[in-house]
Amino acid sequence: MAPSDFKNADIDAIVESLTTDEAILLTAGVGFWHTHKIDRLGVPAIKVSDGPNGIRGNHFFMGTPAKCLPSSTALGATWDTELIEEVGLKLLAPEAKLRSASVVLAPTCNIQRNPLGGRSFESFSEDPLLSGLLAAAYVRGTQNGGIGTTIKHFVGNDKENDRQGYDSILSARALREVYLLPFMLAQKYAKPWSIMTAYNRVNGVHVSEDPLILKKILREEWGYEGLVMSDWFGVYSIDLAIKAGLDLEMPGTNKWRTLDLVNRTIQARKLTTRDVRARARTVLELVKKCAAGAPEILDGDGLERTVESAEDRTLMRRVAASSIVLLKNTDSILPLSLTDAAKKPKKIAIVGGNAKAQVLSGGGSAALKASYFVSPYEGIVNAVKEAAALGGEEVEITFSEGARTYQSLPTLENELLTPSGERGWLGTWHSHEDDDSLVPLTTEPIETRVVDETRIFISTSIPAGITRKWTLRLNGTLKPRDKDVDFEFGLTVAGRAKLYVDGNLVIDNWTRQRRGDAFFGSGSVEEKGVYRLKANTKHEVFVEFCNVRGPADGDEDEAVMDSNPGVRLGGADVEDPDALIAQAVQVAKEADVVVAVVGLNGDWETEGNDRTTLALPGRTDELIEKVAAVNPKTVVVTQSGSSITLPWIDSVAAIVHSWYLGNATGDAIADVLFGKHNPSGKLSLTFPKRLEDVASHGHFHSENGAVRYAEDLFVGYKHHQHRNIFAKARDLPAGQSVRLELPLDKYAVSYWEERFGVWAVEKGEYRVRVGASSDNLPLEKNFVIQKGFEWTGI
Repeated sequence: MAPSDFKNADIDAIVESLTTDEAILLTAGVGFWHTHKIDRLGVPAIKVSDGPNGIRGNHFFMGTPAKCLPSSTALGATWDTELIEEVGLKLLAPEAKLRSASVVLAPTCNIQRNPLGGRSFESFSEDPLLSGLLAAAYVRGTQNGGIGTTIKHFVGNDKENDRQGYDSILSARALREVYLLPFMLAQKYAKPWSIMTAYNRVNGVHVSEDPLILKKILREEWGYEGLVMSDWFGVYSIDLAIKAGLDLEMPGTNKWRTLDLVNRTIQARKLTTRDVRARARTVLELVKKCAAGAPEILDGDGLERTVESAEDRTLMRRVAASSIVLLKNTDSILPLSLTDAAKKPKKIAIVGGNAKAQVLSGGGSAALKASYFVSPYEGIVNAVKEAAALGGEEVEITFSEGARTYQSLPTLENELLTPSGERGWLGTWHSHEDDDSLVPLTTEPIETRVVDETRIFISTSIPAGITRKWTLRLNGTLKPRDKDVDFEFGLTVAGRAKLYVDGNLVIDNWTRQRRGDAFFGSGSVEEKGVYRLKANTKHEVFVEFCNVRGPADGDEDEAVMDSNPGVRLGGADVEDPDALIAQAVQVAKEADVVVAVVGLNGDWETEGNDRTTLALPGRTDELIEKVAAVNPKTVVVTQSGSSITLPWIDSVAAIVHSWYLGNATGDAIADVLFGKHNPSGKLSLTFPKRLEDVASHGHFHSENGAVRYAEDLFVGYKHHQHRNIFAKARDLPAGQSVRLELPLDKYAVSYWEERFGVWAVEKGEYRVRVGASSDNLPLEKNFVIQKGFEWTGI
């Protein structure tokens, strides 16, 4: 029987046939990414994979190259439900099939109550209506392609620090009208196959154990019939979570729901077999949907593949360009002309630390290995060359970094070569004398492979048969420099490691360590060391890594990293910061136009920890002020997944915000700068003038585990205006207009009546204001509701 034949399964009969142990096994994962299979009953395993801006596949380490889409805030800036549905159907669903994944762990539709939230880039918007309708479009498109979605993180998961312990304390009205509403709209309009609980508590109860949220609201009020799964390691009990309705614990590594513990809980009469079978039934129902939706996955070989097409690249580029927001355009300096000889600049200076950097997405589980990437610098250069090929003189491009923007030193996969000349370095895995020994065997390595990355999050992707404690040795040659230079290396580990260059110890992140936030909170801080590189010389780089933490002040435990070991090597030439800025100023002074590409990256915005400031990193603001002072035609392209401050806004000619755009970053930016694509995006969240202007400022952080949502309903722009309804006009020729209809339904006029636990619509006169943005609403009209009413459900 083919695994996909399960699409015809009689779920009632299978549930009746399950042994208690089989039912228990179905309620937790196997490894990191699979559900449990039961061969006896023909139940196949299904595989899930991280989203939301692409489908990574099984492995953080040496993952399958994949399409990286724009961040969710970028997709939110399109305000285009049709486009997002197309993304789900034509990009996400096919990518999931290429990764052999039946379910994607996306979309994320939490609310950016504060842009400091480390995963703000993963959610669509601070507005619950926009977030919910875009989430519904994402779900609809992907599921119409036969792939299940997992809308997350349900609910109140709006910051990262202390995320497994903090308690989101908020009013019933704010919970309903702001934080639950996106999930409610997604259920109403798209019916996701699964939903993922948040790590945190809401009003005192962990969501994964909360019958009010999981049973009363989700299943009873909203009529949800899909599966509820935990976030990874987001289960904190056996009986409470099962009784509350948490169907599937993920992952299967280090799980609570072992046969021993669940059986003991049943024997103690804290659970019944009926409770467990109810959870197992929902898992089986999801498997049946997956078997029907994409049978080729379950019947396939399980291998992950990469496929690119011209059509995919075109759509990726269009989606990226559609998300870009034009924030300022003094004297219509944009678009820059490459065809009109009278307007075409002779020289364009590109400055900024992000211009040549690979800034794809935010960090954490959203990160993946891109199948291709076009930097902003490359995109601009390509556009200039294409225009010149059509006739005319080619515009000269100059470049200066100006100010560095990275938090951790840049990875070195493009700077290292293996002994045979391949990109990267050679990795050898070594078992130890036994599972508890720190001494590697002197025999031949258990595995040898080329590793083409220097941020190596191994997770559980270790060789079969290796001991519990093990060693990975990495050898490579640094590409020669054309002059003598001091080179600064940075070594970060979840485990322990030493870096040697030419046999000389440069960094010891082994003997004593300092705990940090890397590798989902398991890593050290980045330890640094400087080594003098000689011109035209190949320098040997060697890292010895062991998956056992070193002792640290305040934490002497030498814990085994069994599910999250990792090592990261970065580096860069040592430069004088003053000289870098001076070089950029000189380059800018000599150009007709300056394009400054600056911003954040996946180190600054990442899962696991929150930002501490909205400011751009390092001396970026100083760079822009000084460049603009010598060249009034300065165009700033900013990259970030969430809000940043722009203290130089009055000094520059134009500002283009480009979020994180994925594979097509540079091409999309060039399309907007040179007029191939109209920058029709609108901000999906508020950019405050200063951090103090954010409504949740002063009560965003956890105080002994309590996060108080004191701003209540007034999140983001609603700190200044009221609620939002929108419609999208697309492909509108210049100078023309189109009539748009914005239907007002009960959601537009309802509020949560806390006293009675219902949605209420009051009779009376209401005012509608219409315009191009929340601060420009010139049209007004009133309407009257003659009779109020109450409602529940969706």
